[in-house]
Amino acid sequence: MVSESIAITQPLLNSVTNAELAASQGADIILVNMFDSENPCIMGMPAGTPPEQTLHELQRLTGRIIGVNLEAVDPNFATEHDDLWKMKSGRAATPENARRLINMGAKILVLTGNPNNGVSNQALGEAVKSIREATGESAVIISGKMHGAGIVSESGSSIISEEDVRWFATQGADVILLPAPGTVPGMSLERVSRLVDTAHRHGALAMTAIGTSQEGADISTIRQIALWSKMAGADLHHIGDTGYMGMALPENILAYSIAIRGVRHTYNRIARSVNR
Repeated sequence: MVSESIAITQPLLNSVTNAELAASQGADIILVNMFDSENPCIMGMPAGTPPEQTLHELQRLTGRIIGVNLEAVDPNFATEHDDLWKMKSGRAATPENARRLINMGAKILVLTGNPNNGVSNQALGEAVKSIREATGESAVIISGKMHGAGIVSESGSSIISEEDVRWFATQGADVILLPAPGTVPGMSLERVSRLVDTAHRHGALAMTAIGTSQEGADISTIRQIALWSKMAGADLHHIGDTGYMGMALPENILAYSIAIRGVRHTYNRIARSVNR
């Protein structure tokens, strides 16, 4: 279970990071979005945390594996905008940023795109290759899109094809990111199942993702998406960062976890001390 949170937004609980709250609801992996490797900051971290130790400290506090998003902006589709998701150089999917994040403690690098930033599948594949060559096996690399990321031609049912899955895998991706069934128009259970099978045939795992603000939907919707994703063959289950702005609704993280593995394993994950 992978739970995403936004580094730069005010935490729901003020003095506790959203990552810690997600971990308390059953998340196994924490994925940090909008983390600028050139200016490291996660809101809610203890005062006095050295910037370069931010990810190490987050891992210590949560006892979870930490991943960070990087964005592969395609120059042919890049756009200028000034909203929350505005691109910064420290978030670009470059070998330099990847090495910096790994040195800071990131164990997973997710190459994807935020809204309106112009991230293409071609650019993602190229970024996978360059980062893999630069970092070797130092981090798990995940690649794919949860939504169109600013490119109309790669939206809806065209967001990812079996050829894109093959492309990411052959460039060095360990895990292929796919929209969860029911989250993007045209991404049915059958279609996602075929994409998962393609990833597995090419030696990669598959992660289904909720990246369309449905992490803020009602619990019954979350349970349905969770079961569809499990039926599709997902190896990792991702829930996004904008239920309320910054993370999924905490109760939805819990509901998703219970839907795919029951209360026994969920409560074990919640109750286990970070000191074990």
